[in-house]
Amino acid sequence: MHRYSILLAILVIVAQSRFVFAQHEGHKPPAPKPAATPRPVASPAASPQTTEPAEPGESTDPMHMDHGVFVMHGDQMFIRVGQEESNLIPMGRMGSGTSWQPATTPMPMLHKQSGEWLLMFHYNFVAGVNRQGGPRGVTKFESANWFMPSAVRRAGPGTLELRGMFSAEPFTFPPGGSPLLFQTGETYKGEPLIDRQHPHDLFMELSASYTVPIGERANWFVYAGYPGEPALGPNAFMHRASASENTSAPLSHHLQDSTHIAFGVVTTGFTYRWFKLEGSLFNGREPGENRYNFEANPWTSRSARLWFAPNSNWSMQVSHGFLRNPEALEPGDVRRTTASISYNRGFERGNWASSLIWGRNHESHDDEIFNLNGYVAESTVKFLDRNYLYTRLELVDKNQLLRDDDRLSLGITEHHPTFRIGAYTFGGARDIWNTESTSLAIGSDVTFYSKPSILDSLYGANPVSWKFFVRLRPTQMTMSRMHGTH
Repeated sequence: MHRYSILLAILVIVAQSRFVFAQHEGHKPPAPKPAATPRPVASPAASPQTTEPAEPGESTDPMHMDHGVFVMHGDQMFIRVGQEESNLIPMGRMGSGTSWQPATTPMPMLHKQSGEWLLMFHYNFVAGVNRQGGPRGVTKFESANWFMPSAVRRAGPGTLELRGMFSAEPFTFPPGGSPLLFQTGETYKGEPLIDRQHPHDLFMELSASYTVPIGERANWFVYAGYPGEPALGPNAFMHRASASENTSAPLSHHLQDSTHIAFGVVTTGFTYRWFKLEGSLFNGREPGENRYNFEANPWTSRSARLWFAPNSNWSMQVSHGFLRNPEALEPGDVRRTTASISYNRGFERGNWASSLIWGRNHESHDDEIFNLNGYVAESTVKFLDRNYLYTRLELVDKNQLLRDDDRLSLGITEHHPTFRIGAYTFGGARDIWNTESTSLAIGSDVTFYSKPSILDSLYGANPVSWKFFVRLRPTQMTMSRMHGTH
């Protein structure tokens, strides 16, 4: 009953947030000042048909509105960097931490302009039945969720962003985590988690970033979080448009983007047109079993990442990081290398988002050396306004699937035998109730697996897993909504 009370409380909070923002949308703020049509050059242009700026004081585009830090131009929305008229960052490009995503990525969120501040609220609340198949599978009712308020304003010569991210998963996941066949990583009651996805921490991100223009085409920025996300890996899975309807973490999570909750991180870097180069110093230790606290470990890990976004539909990155003793039960360092390509294309009444991701851990544990690879291809298509089809196909190397008694029963003497696992998910969802601020959907998916036959006695010959869920989140931020509320 305690878990269901928590779920009810979350729904009440979301409903109250919707009411507050809806009240704002009923107000009619002062008309925006006329401004010259800007030329977005700080990041790749969000529209390939950007025009030259008009003379000061003129507005040649009826779809152009200027609210200081927030600018709408054509069918795109931007954040202005400092006082520069033409140094603009596409809002769709702003991913988790300091990551980039395609500028055309849909933005489901609530918003409010309060004085010089642009206030935004993102959330995603999913609840349903999770059935994992085979002898190791179980059936559980659970909820995966996150809530993300943020605020942006111009400050001095630059632009300041404050961001928080929170999750109720420590209360809404089953004890020991969400059932997920072949998943590994982190611990529960001093034992490694196997076939379980750990809950995210109550405090996922508390961060601030400050960006300063360097002319019309370049920026310098600094980001600090406690917790926060270092410059390593792709956009975190729960923020990727290509995984927007998939409620499960990838099995490759701990080879690609598991550092998205780091208790202590500072990142700095530069952007120039289509490029972003950044580096981080951070605490690389995985969060502990206490999901409600703030952790203090040495900031002895480091990473670097290069982004390239040739136009508004693409973003790609390559990154490398050194993680000092990330696992609590397996002392040893990890050198992680990742690369990813993300694509989003809008079309009438929908969009298509896809990602290809590779991650590799070079692990050193005592006298053992492991090279583990994970490959993910995922895609989500939205069509006819309310319908979604999605898939995730992945291959991943796992070397923590067996406990001591499992190795004994299989006659395996290696302490960390490595297995290549495949997981193939296919699903769909449909929005069944949409308002100006809220979208409610139902969905389901099924996952098939491939594995070495030696694991059949533990997992069964052909395990199959499925989920049925309801999903609540804000409706997509659109130009028509923004024009009607500002």
